[in-house]
Amino acid sequence: MVFSIPKENPLRRAAEYALDWILPPQSLLSIDPDSDGTPLWHEVKFIDEPCCEACGFPFEYSAQAEVLCLRCSAFRPAYNRARSAFVYDDASRDLVLGFKHGGRTDGVALFTAQMSRAGRKLLNETDIIIPVPLHNSRLRRRKYNQAAILARRLAKSQGLQLDTDSLLRRRKTDSQGGKSASGRRRNVQGAFTVPDNRREQIDGKTILLIDDVMTTGATLNACAKTLKRAGAAQVEALCLARVVRAANLPT
Repeated sequence: MVFSIPKENPLRRAAEYALDWILPPQSLLSIDPDSDGTPLWHEVKFIDEPCCEACGFPFEYSAQAEVLCLRCSAFRPAYNRARSAFVYDDASRDLVLGFKHGGRTDGVALFTAQMSRAGRKLLNETDIIIPVPLHNSRLRRRKYNQAAILARRLAKSQGLQLDTDSLLRRRKTDSQGGKSASGRRRNVQGAFTVPDNRREQIDGKTILLIDDVMTTGATLNACAKTLKRAGAAQVEALCLARVVRAANLPT
């Protein structure tokens, strides 16, 4: 339905101060720094049940438990369940892109609060939180991984373990923007890996993947396949926003 870490680590705290120095916190809530951002939030379409049991696509009306959308009925994702806080559309685009590319970080607490709401069932069953990784070359250029920022805040607020070392992006991929669903799948095929010395860390665990925007789910699917091959018992996904539109069935 759409509607309108326990003990503080001094080294981590120092890293956060360094990040604030490199990327000074700015308003995520409004392009206008003199505005409180209420008009932007007023237009955001938040997502909750009823939705597809697998990918979290919102349904307009209540449905039976564990109902799948048409796409997931034809092509069940490698992840077990995915949920998102709100719809990525014209109303939320500035909020998301300001965070993703503009260094606007002060709204993270609000973002993760909505993610906690949307992913409450997933968080209750999570052992480890893992952000979708960036390739090192892109991380150097962007200077931060927005999924890792969300994951760190969620892990701290939920008292869960954060792991940024067990899932790596070993291959530099093109941007997913502008690609078809099949093109997105090909683009991230084989892009992720779990180092041999980290397999014991995730073996038999329920992993919660964190990402900023879900479009077709291709990246989450590739990550889930990699984690399950490495021994993860279950892989869920929680995103800040997702695209909601009719899609052709996968081929």
